[in-house]
Amino acid sequence: MTFSRKFFAFLTYITTMMVVYCKADRYPPPTGLTYVWLDNFTLTVSWKKPSGLPDDHEIAFLMKNTADNSEMCVTGSNVKLSILTEDVRSDSWMYKVWTVSKSCNRSTESIPANLTIDTPRPRAEVVKDFKCFISSNELNCSWIPANRSLNLMLSYRTCGSLEEDLKKCDHPYSSGERNGCHLHFDTSPDSICILVETEAGMSTFKPALVVPPPQLNISEDDGHLKLSFTPQLIGDSECWIYNVCYTQCNTIRKCLNTINGETTMMVSYNKNCLYEFRSKVTTAKRCISVFSNFSDAQLYGKNELPDGTLTVVAIVIPIILSVCVFLSCYCFRRHSSIICPIIPDPSAIFKEMMMNGNKELKTTTGSLYTPVPELIEPCKITLVAENGVLEQNS
Repeated sequence: MTFSRKFFAFLTYITTMMVVYCKADRYPPPTGLTYVWLDNFTLTVSWKKPSGLPDDHEIAFLMKNTADNSEMCVTGSNVKLSILTEDVRSDSWMYKVWTVSKSCNRSTESIPANLTIDTPRPRAEVVKDFKCFISSNELNCSWIPANRSLNLMLSYRTCGSLEEDLKKCDHPYSSGERNGCHLHFDTSPDSICILVETEAGMSTFKPALVVPPPQLNISEDDGHLKLSFTPQLIGDSECWIYNVCYTQCNTIRKCLNTINGETTMMVSYNKNCLYEFRSKVTTAKRCISVFSNFSDAQLYGKNELPDGTLTVVAIVIPIILSVCVFLSCYCFRRHSSIICPIIPDPSAIFKEMMMNGNKELKTTTGSLYTPVPELIEPCKITLVAENGVLEQNS
């Protein structure tokens, strides 16, 4: 029992010493973390170096954005950051700062100092369906205002740039329900960051990049249709994926796409069918995100009945018509008295009425009036002698 108590006390002492030794080797954390917004994209974060370290002690500071887990190592006591978030619900970011060795070795890092950064203005959904059409060295951007009663101001610049000033939309325009603006850029179009502001709040994001639908050329090639697309002039040619969806004889719908920048594809061809094609273009995942809407329908061929069917139709239809005509004539002849009854002459009726009493007048055939003969009792007359008795028999 005495040995166990001594052994336990020894282990406790060793553990305590190790903890003290390890804590002694770790740097103290930075203090006094503050930030200042320079504009709606850029801010400066600063802090005080930990006290209690020799002046010649070389240290650095490790910063981590907890939203995307990105890290950066800083040798000074302040840093300039460019922050962009597309989450409308996010109004703040959390950063952690450690004191580490100048080589950014985390074996002796301090406990983290936390800093919460709030947006300069409340975030809100200011615009809807914001997209930019790429053309030469400018972006034709358009959007649907979330609230037309509020004045909207648009600014932009290269994402991550710490020295570039924000550019304003100088020449806005309106087209139907959409508003728009032409943005000029000197770098890749996918590096543009957008800021839109109204009285209700602000929103920052990278715009969706759009190009016109690809031009589709159709030609016949040995029982197939050869579909060829005009190559896109923007970006890497191997990034583009050409998509086409088509219907055959108004019933069958299929969709095909190319890979690795190929601009042609083959489709089986039925000469008796009408084909309707719609095409669009997208980019591969390894490239910047660009897309187009589907093009208008492009027609090729026409719907025709096969030759055998035409022959059958040319023979059967005249036969059916002939039989129908024959049956019609037969039925008409057989039931002509019902279909076309004989109508009596009305003048005979008036003539009979005017000449009533003339016994020699013959009754017109088919007269509507025939008098009923009267019943006359017959009588028998017998001649008798001069001196005889007159008798009458009835």
